[in-house]
Amino acid sequence: MEAWTDQGIIVSLRPHGEGGAVVSILTEHHGRHAGYVHGAQSAKKRAILEPGTEVAIDWQARTEDQLGTYKLEQMKSWSSYVLDEAGKLSALLSACHLCEQALPEREMHQELYYGTQSMLEMLQQDIWGEAYVMWEIALLRDLGFAIDLSKCAAGGNDEDLMYISPKSGRAVSRIAGEPYKDKLLRLPDFLKKNKGGSNLLGTPEDLLTGLKLTGYFLEHWVFAQHSKGMPEARLRFQAQFAKKIETISQKDCA
Repeated sequence: MEAWTDQGIIVSLRPHGEGGAVVSILTEHHGRHAGYVHGAQSAKKRAILEPGTEVAIDWQARTEDQLGTYKLEQMKSWSSYVLDEAGKLSALLSACHLCEQALPEREMHQELYYGTQSMLEMLQQDIWGEAYVMWEIALLRDLGFAIDLSKCAAGGNDEDLMYISPKSGRAVSRIAGEPYKDKLLRLPDFLKKNKGGSNLLGTPEDLLTGLKLTGYFLEHWVFAQHSKGMPEARLRFQAQFAKKIETISQKDCA
């Protein structure tokens, strides 16, 4: 008999069998790991098995390579904090779907687990949108697709980074990137060195710039060969920001 205990964040579940479900959890020590939960469709357990819920885990199986069964105890329901805030709830669901579809099963991602915890905590702060964009950068890095914001790829001023190369993921300064700006991705203000951390809170337009940046690399680096493509939850999250900006613009023009 194989068994372990851990803690993790529920990222998905799908009904399986009579009243049960296969639950996928981003764990601290066992990566993204799936297990079967008996009686998952009961009212009591449905309240626990929500994406974004942090749980204590007992897993058992006859052999290590089997699906195994979970016994779960709720530690914290992050979704309950953002149920009435559409943007934050959309961010939570986007992160969960990205973990489910991008992370190989049972591959250790401990730093990303801690980063996901921090990002969920930040959903209660004013800079939750910026925290989410930085979480996606961490996800890309954990998957081997690092965006390099440390210096200008073209040898320009490292303190005046303005763009990101869509081919290499490396930053480009304002002057060095000017002749190619139509082919480069824009860097949001809250990720620029010259802001010095003094203007971390971005505008909706700045957040959309950040989501477009990370979304490009998720689409072209992570999900390019994925049969389902980018998760719908991630596409909806970015579309919400675009709609928010459009609504603000229309009000300003009225």
